[in-house]
Amino acid sequence: MELKQFKITVLPLRNKLLNYARKLTDEPEDAEDAVQEVLLKLWNKRLELEQYRSIEAFAMTLTHNLCMDMWRSKRNSDQPLESIQVTASSGTPERLLEIKDEIRLMHEIIDSLPNLQRTIMRMKDIEEYETDEIAEITGCGAEAIRSNLSRARKKVRDIYLQTIQKKKRRNER
Repeated sequence: MELKQFKITVLPLRNKLLNYARKLTDEPEDAEDAVQEVLLKLWNKRLELEQYRSIEAFAMTLTHNLCMDMWRSKRNSDQPLESIQVTASSGTPERLLEIKDEIRLMHEIIDSLPNLQRTIMRMKDIEEYETDEIAEITGCGAEAIRSNLSRARKKVRDIYLQTIQKKKRRNER
């Protein structure tokens, strides 16, 4: 698709995409950003657009997915793992330091997982994606997602328990 055809076919969809994005986002600026990104993606795929039955439907789907991703990332960035609060009564400096060390250890363990297991675990347990969404994003089947997630959780648990036991043994000496 050449520039002239792109202007005729895709650019008139901008207002419709923007109205849809405004309904899905909290901020008008986010809607504008989403539509600009969608238009950029469409431009980059301009040579492949003729294979879609409806460019408008494809553009609406891209807009929807992008707005949902923006919403998830905002929601998840509001409460990072490090923001876990301990009640004031049990928040001794020693206990707070232990919690900080445990959080750091969990990050290290998760980072040591194979790439697919790490990705699936983060998407499911941290970003709270549904299994079907993870399957769609990664291209794996739902059963493969559950299997990889189970293996990842078991590995994290095993490594965590081994590390804690090693620390206890060192402290007993």
